Amino acid sequence: MARIKWFTAVSSLFVIVCVAASAAAQAPPQGPQVVSPDVTADRHIVLRVLAPQAQAVRLNASDIPGVPFGPGAALTKGQNGVWEMTVGPVPAGAYRYSFVIDGVATIDPRNPSTSESNNNSWSLVYVPGSDAFDTRNVPHGSVAEVNYYSTALKAFRRMHVYTPPGYETSSKKYPVFYLLHGAGDSDDSWSTVGRAGFILDNLIASKTAKPMVVVMPAGHTRAPGNPITSAPGDPFVNDFVSDVMPYVQNNYRVQTDRANTAIAGLSMGGSQTLNIAMANPDRFAYVGVYSSGLLGVFPVGGRGGAAAPSASGPGEWETRNAAALNSTSMKKGLKLFWFSTGKDDFLLNNTVATVELFKKHGFTPVYKESAGGHTWLNWRDYLNAFAPQLFQPPSSEALRRVTP
Repeated sequence: MARIKWFTAVSSLFVIVCVAASAAAQAPPQGPQVVSPDVTADRHIVLRVLAPQAQAVRLNASDIPGVPFGPGAALTKGQNGVWEMTVGPVPAGAYRYSFVIDGVATIDPRNPSTSESNNNSWSLVYVPGSDAFDTRNVPHGSVAEVNYYSTALKAFRRMHVYTPPGYETSSKKYPVFYLLHGAGDSDDSWSTVGRAGFILDNLIASKTAKPMVVVMPAGHTRAPGNPITSAPGDPFVNDFVSDVMPYVQNNYRVQTDRANTAIAGLSMGGSQTLNIAMANPDRFAYVGVYSSGLLGVFPVGGRGGAAAPSASGPGEWETRNAAALNSTSMKKGLKLFWFSTGKDDFLLNNTVATVELFKKHGFTPVYKESAGGHTWLNWRDYLNAFAPQLFQPPSSEALRRVTP
């Protein structure tokens, strides 16, 4: 009986080995191991993708310096079927990219780091070397992905919320900063490519900024294939005032008075910031506008782009917002009204015209013109310059002169 069991076991093992050998013989040969992205010590980025049957591979990465906008830059195919290119050196920061393989956009299959825009996903590569937004050995806060139901839009929505180090173990209330993204992006963008959480971690650790809750809502109210209807008025403003702010105040330990509430946004989000601030003149003590102004009021165009006509005009906008523009209480309680735009930004003239309009009505906006254009290379720096000025006592007036 023992010999029979032994024979049966040996026979089963032989069958398994034969099946495995047959499967291995039929399987296609394994391609070369690919490392991508590969960031070098001198801040070059090496990108690779295995696509032996492809006829053409291009890089789509509009924020990476040196990569042309539109069709992107061509990768070179090696004899092993690996396409490769090197870009840089580039400034420290986070960069989105994707490959276009024979006309089909795809994220980097070897890179698990991603960033979302409004209707797309991107691969994300980080190039270290910044004191502002590197991941450093300091206490870190948390970024939560929060789903809520919007009564204004009759739809489920999402936002990202940063809570500072120590939030979970304390009982104190924190000031709140609402941070808006630009056109084409999403509520994920500021915390991924924008590095907002790391910027706040580093500022708080150095005691340059006060601990605060940062709320990053979704600025688009209409998703592809999923139209959203809403009440009359600006759909985003309706959602923000009716649902985002109440949700945050009910679910997070935040201070709700004006002196402890700030709002800022980039590009589309900067225009939305102005719309919200004007509609709620006594709710925000700090207002920041990055690479933007009154879009649809003044022409779009400047040193970085061709001018386009405005949708309405300053006269109509001034009439519609006369109460806020003439509000003494709004001006008195507005501790910081801060603008910054790059000298090569296509919205530069729009920003300058917007600043001058507010000056005409008795406001005292701070305007900083930086180098560069309409990219995340600037917006991370703007956040790093703006956040230390929030929720500070009057003696911290010097902080307002921070140059991005």
